[in-house]
Amino acid sequence: MSDQSDQDQPEEPTPAQRARSVLAAATSLTVTTPGHVIELIGLHSVDETGQLTLEDPTGGHVTAELAATSGQRLGAVVELTDVAPVAVRDRVRARVTLEGRLTSRNQDRLLFRPTAVALETADGTTHLEFDEFTAAEPDPLTAYEAKLLTHLDTAHTETVTVLSRLAPPRLLLSVTRVRAVRLDQYGLVLRLEHAHTHEDVRLLFAGPARTPNEAAAQIGLLSARAATHCARRTRR
Repeated sequence: MSDQSDQDQPEEPTPAQRARSVLAAATSLTVTTPGHVIELIGLHSVDETGQLTLEDPTGGHVTAELAATSGQRLGAVVELTDVAPVAVRDRVRARVTLEGRLTSRNQDRLLFRPTAVALETADGTTHLEFDEFTAAEPDPLTAYEAKLLTHLDTAHTETVTVLSRLAPPRLLLSVTRVRAVRLDQYGLVLRLEHAHTHEDVRLLFAGPARTPNEAAAQIGLLSARAATHCARRTRR
């Protein structure tokens, strides 16, 4: 569910942009080959087309498995999970699954070239066109999102509560807690928690925010709008 903006702009990143953002932000991933399942923490990098360079920390087992293949290519699946940086009931925001091939880059370093990409969110699973995935760029706030959301959650809880007034009134009935759980250049997502359920509401920015300062300014505009919205309701 989303709050409407007066500007003619996208309401949220495309699935391809969302997947690229997950890749850019992830510090860990799981690699599955026919012979091994390995968890890599801080041992990968992503280039501008979405290809991954992986370090093999398992004593070279995956490298040895690759060397044993006749074509020096090894089928593999890479999985990444996007987790909200604030403590909420359901913290998994998205999962990205990449199917592709591993080749040797140099000693204990592997190159993973994806050939199929799937993005799983609360709305379902989207199988992405590969050309769209490689051409997409991560959201410009990807590198700052966790810090900005954590700051909102710890230092500006009153602001988050005020922002919830922009949600449909029926969703605010019996709300026990409001948290900011997602941020991108187009808007902010609030989690409205009830006793046993929750609802996510997207608040759209008046214009794209490409830097932390621009994001803070857009959140300030939303807050002012929420305060005015509440005052109008009170006068009715």
